Amino acid sequence: MDYHYKQYIGGEWRDASNGRTWDVLNPATEDPVRTVPFGTAADCTAAIEAAAAALPSWSTKTAYERGALLKHAADLMRQRADALAHTTVLESGKPLVQARGEWIVAADLFEWFAEEGKRAYGRVVPARIASKRLFVLKQPIGVAGIITAWNFPAYNVARAAAAALAAGCTVVARPSEYTPLTAMEMVNILAEAALPAGVVNLVNGEPDPMGQAMLQHPACAKIHFTGSVRVGKHLMDGASKTVTRLSLELGGNAPVLVFPDVDLEQVAAGAVASKFRNGGQVCVAPQRFLVHRRVADEFVDRVSHRVGALRLGPGLDPETQVGPLINARQRERVEALVDSARSAGASVRVGGARPADRQKGYFYQPTLVAGVTTTMPVFGEEIFGPVMPVASFDEVDEAVAAANSTRYGLAAYVWTRDLPTAIRAYERLEFGMIGVNEWTPQAVEAPFPGWKESGLGREGGLEGLDEYLETKLVALGGL
Repeated sequence: MDYHYKQYIGGEWRDASNGRTWDVLNPATEDPVRTVPFGTAADCTAAIEAAAAALPSWSTKTAYERGALLKHAADLMRQRADALAHTTVLESGKPLVQARGEWIVAADLFEWFAEEGKRAYGRVVPARIASKRLFVLKQPIGVAGIITAWNFPAYNVARAAAAALAAGCTVVARPSEYTPLTAMEMVNILAEAALPAGVVNLVNGEPDPMGQAMLQHPACAKIHFTGSVRVGKHLMDGASKTVTRLSLELGGNAPVLVFPDVDLEQVAAGAVASKFRNGGQVCVAPQRFLVHRRVADEFVDRVSHRVGALRLGPGLDPETQVGPLINARQRERVEALVDSARSAGASVRVGGARPADRQKGYFYQPTLVAGVTTTMPVFGEEIFGPVMPVASFDEVDEAVAAANSTRYGLAAYVWTRDLPTAIRAYERLEFGMIGVNEWTPQAVEAPFPGWKESGLGREGGLEGLDEYLETKLVALGGL
């Protein structure tokens, strides 16, 4: 299929109102993949108004009617997953098998919410007055603005858009300028699936003016944002003036507690696979490894062989396991964290540099850093790169305290065969998702909750649908 790679506003594919364009770069080669429109607030305002015009018709369709269209879109995504994944690899750099898997999950999200929309139940409340009846209804909140990050360009958009559309909202999506092509192909599919004009809109352009347009337009009832804490707080400042509803997914710094009773080889294998997925550019990625001192050296030895064997390369190479970082700025940030740890006395056991055999692309070697302390930035900050820091601990309470010593609270992991130890740990960990002997706690059908500065609101699961619904009480009297 031939896709349109433009903004989509009111059922029309459009160039930017200011005439500007943006070159989407392949992070593996630094070469342009495609040139797309790069608009500003005027484009976003036009999209919001198109969404507002389409809202009365879309919101009054039955959940079954909306669900049928979303299910059709999910089927198309599955049928074309190979081709869609190719585009995602070109602009994000991730390995092809991971990009294809991402599209399958995106399709699952559209299908799941297509069904869950049929269960946006209200309730009847027994009234204390015999002549009164109390009904609680759930209704779509209105136009939803969706601003997403580049690390999962299909999943991030689908997670919010599928829920909003199933709830009866219309949407304006603003994907990351680094990875807009994936979102554009997704919107092409939604249009092909016969979603009416104005129900789904997509803009690409200047981040701050578009975000401000969403905050300031009275028709935009809610904004979902996936990205940095800094931008999330900026949106909160703006929303305080307009009382715009927000849901924010702001990243994480996930600790992993490894106790001495586990199968170290099994944990080492899973740790490397999970840590280096998408080059470590995953908000729920296991990031800070806290390993019991009795087995810390052995764990590092077992992990080092696996990290050293990871194949670094372009995502379209079927042998690639770790691709490039998204851009030069992200690579420089990762380099600075590793250099800081090295200067502070940590031991870089594997990697720790740019690969000498790749002069182009934003590559950084898969890196293992041992002897890390809790005061090092590589432990305390979100790395978002292919770096695995390992620290040690002696007691459960010490490990939990170190794990909780962060402003983030998205995901955490506990590995032990002892049930009391697992319970003691997961009950005290200040994180929204805990994987106990499990590397993938998240699921389409489950909530994706962030605590502390990892965000507000809940995406995924029935909680994700509720984020796009308002509650209305109807009191019927005089009976």
